[in-house]
Amino acid sequence: MAAISRAAVGPALDDLFALARVIELGSFAAAARELGVPTSTLSRAVQRLEASMSVRLLHRTTRSVRVTEEGAELHQRVAPALLVLRDAVRDVEASESVPRGRLRVTAPADIAATFIADVIGDFTRTHPEVDVELLITQRLVDLVAEGVDLAVRAGVLRDSSLISRRLGAVHAWLCASPDYLARRGVPRTLAAVPEHELVLFRPNRGRARWVLHSGSRKATLDVRGRIACDDFTFVRAALVAGAGLGLLPAPSAARDIAEGKLVHVLGAHAGDLGALHLVYPSSRHLPAKVTAFRDFLVERFATYCEPGAGAAGARSNHASQR
Repeated sequence: MAAISRAAVGPALDDLFALARVIELGSFAAAARELGVPTSTLSRAVQRLEASMSVRLLHRTTRSVRVTEEGAELHQRVAPALLVLRDAVRDVEASESVPRGRLRVTAPADIAATFIADVIGDFTRTHPEVDVELLITQRLVDLVAEGVDLAVRAGVLRDSSLISRRLGAVHAWLCASPDYLARRGVPRTLAAVPEHELVLFRPNRGRARWVLHSGSRKATLDVRGRIACDDFTFVRAALVAGAGLGLLPAPSAARDIAEGKLVHVLGAHAGDLGALHLVYPSSRHLPAKVTAFRDFLVERFATYCEPGAGAAGARSNHASQR
């Protein structure tokens, strides 16, 4: 499509708005009060229109303003279009204050299937004018090119032009199903854990090292498991099925624990799976739907991370998502 030049557009829209309000309100003074500008500003706007069109649009005296035949014809033709433009601008301004429209979010499978699913359900009930589309993938998504508003990602973030907000460090909870614990017994100490059937996440030849924290104390367990996977979604499913004992991200385990499908074992101890971040293209002029979802997610995630991390202010560091 060819570019439209200013000359092709003709008189400036601001000047046309000024003329329309002077005609509709019957005076420069009334229009100036409504628009919050000096009367001289409106007078110059009308003069520019008249000069650009080489025609008189208003007859002015010290006491009154009367529209000319040419001015009345121009007003009759442009007023409907100016009304549409004004309404369009107001609609856009309203969308910046009220969350609405389609929100595209991306997250890895293990976080998306549990924690993010719960958050999205509650968020859409709270904000009925927002539709959420979730892209579940482990790959690094080009947010701008793929039209994604916000990403949830784990791990160390490399420098880029994007903005990252740290949600907090993800805790890992030791979990097992009630059936498994009824069959094998509940471990009462960390020393008893390696004697259990274990489901491991990304082991090395069937072995892994679990580092568990309890306050300032740290314990290291060298464990072996016959079942292993590189996806926490499978680990969770295996634990729910009674396959053994394993570490799960707290956001992934919380619902199953609440529903009685899993039991949080040795609850004073937790592992650390690293930090989770929100990533988005820019912190300037974010749509209301993005800021609303970001703040909603931060508040909800605070339950599962180290004290205060979820409620911390935004940190404008650079991220690896693009």
